Amino acid sequence: MKNSIASGPIGVFDSGIGGLTVAHAIKELLPDEQLIYFGDTAHLPYGDKSTAAIQAYSIKITDLLIQKGCKVIVIACNSASAAAYELLQEYAATRAKIINVVDTMIDLVSENRQGRSIGVIGTRRTIATNIYHEEIKKSIPEAEVVQLATPLLVPMIEEGFINNKISHDVLSKYLGIEQFETIDQLILGCTHYPLIKNEIEQYFHGRVEVLDSSITTARHLATYLYEAGLMNNMKDVQPDEFYVSDLTEQFARSAKFFFGEPVILKQHRLWE
Repeated sequence: MKNSIASGPIGVFDSGIGGLTVAHAIKELLPDEQLIYFGDTAHLPYGDKSTAAIQAYSIKITDLLIQKGCKVIVIACNSASAAAYELLQEYAATRAKIINVVDTMIDLVSENRQGRSIGVIGTRRTIATNIYHEEIKKSIPEAEVVQLATPLLVPMIEEGFINNKISHDVLSKYLGIEQFETIDQLILGCTHYPLIKNEIEQYFHGRVEVLDSSITTARHLATYLYEAGLMNNMKDVQPDEFYVSDLTEQFARSAKFFFGEPVILKQHRLWE
């Protein structure tokens, strides 16, 4: 029975394309695992949605991924991780393991305990939940946590303004605040942000360790699969599948950019 479960796919979902950075990191680390990705493009961004709305979307997506036999479901969205993780754990119960990008990052910071002044950047919704501040302080009470909403970064990245004057100016405006002058770690609290990780590192001239949730989540997932005996050992890996709730040509182009290679997108409406 376990072999049957182990051969099941890994589900990954986000409000749009940002979660493809997580999916790509998972595929790089676990090439023998099948991925099923769902981008809820009809309702993006989740960053300005209510908790109730995010929970409703997340339940629908989780139900689809469970129907497709996913052994693990990764919430590759900080807003959904904060709003719906506990609900999805209850909903999925024993049918699928739920992993989220916030807790995996908190675990990393707590285990290393290297950062005593930690910065966090994310969408308005993620920062408003105060989840990073609260969880880090539980593990490292003496840590100073500085959070900043950076709402311009997502549209900037999706429009392709990366490593140019526009992105330099926007990052300088955000990262140049006085509170960030003494941080030694910066958490990228949005799955879009790994695409500008190098640019952020260059801004700080290597002084600040920039923590990427896509890599952290992929490593956490790999550890879980290994310890639970759920690594796929089948010789024939099924093709990855990519679904969106609203399909546009621009999104298809962006998906290639985010994932690092062309992907075939299929439309699946959550409510029909």
